[in-house]
Amino acid sequence: MKRMFQEILAFIFTTSGWILVSSTLPTDYWKVASLDGTIILASALYSANLWKICVTDSTGVSDCKDFPSMLALDGYIQACRALMIAAICLGFFGSTFALIGMKCTKIGGTDKNKARIACFAGVNFILSGLCSLSGCSLYAHQITSEFFDPTFVALKYELGVALFIGWGGSVLCILGGSMFCFSITGSFTKSHSQQNYIYKGAASHVPSQAKSTSRQQQLLQAAAS
Repeated sequence: MKRMFQEILAFIFTTSGWILVSSTLPTDYWKVASLDGTIILASALYSANLWKICVTDSTGVSDCKDFPSMLALDGYIQACRALMIAAICLGFFGSTFALIGMKCTKIGGTDKNKARIACFAGVNFILSGLCSLSGCSLYAHQITSEFFDPTFVALKYELGVALFIGWGGSVLCILGGSMFCFSITGSFTKSHSQQNYIYKGAASHVPSQAKSTSRQQQLLQAAAS
């Protein structure tokens, strides 16, 4: 019962984290920059993500433009794309294996097989969280490096809300995946202790039979004499 509740809690954590990580890709606010205009309260908000850059004026009208070419992009953007896509794929497979390996489900075979599947799901979620954590951190490092560089004369950006969502989802995936891995330790320990108990019982039972047989032979010899 304890393992079942632990797996349910881990599934909630990992699924929530995977949803948060997946929601960061279509979000425009990976990095933002506000420019004050000549009129009071008139400003332009520049925001960007891994696929496009947008401009929003004070009236709320947005104009977005996709990046022209993938090969012309900076290396860190391509690396972030690869890491985030890998994180989403690993989280998807982790969710599938978790549904099969959880003790509260009726599929997956024996408890030992389900424990192995649950552990594999936990590893997938941990890798997913590490990939998304690396992608968001790499993007944030580039923003902070440009912001604090005095020789950088182009438009400087700040950290957007999508990065914080990605970090939060990464932590949930890693935490839930670790809970999946630790939840199966009791299954293997229990089966191992049961095997040792059966072996010791059989070993202690054999000498008692041998003693009773030798006693009967002595009594028969005494009666015959």
